[in-house]
Amino acid sequence: MNMSASKYGGMTVNERLYLAGLDDKFYKAVEEKDIAKATAILKEVELTEASINPILESFGLHR
Repeated sequence: MNMSASKYGGMTVNERLYLAGLDDKFYKAVEEKDIAKATAILKEVELTEASINPILESFGLHR
């Protein structure tokens, strides 16, 4: 087993957020349109900038 592999490998965004215990915080940030907070949370679950932008846009948030 590759020990350097991400613990989130192969997971959906929702799965990553749930596993990290950040799902409620993320959806609250989205509801409040707090783009900086939502971005920081997505980075905590090892998402890249290239992945984060479309996720935010899907919630009507634009950086």
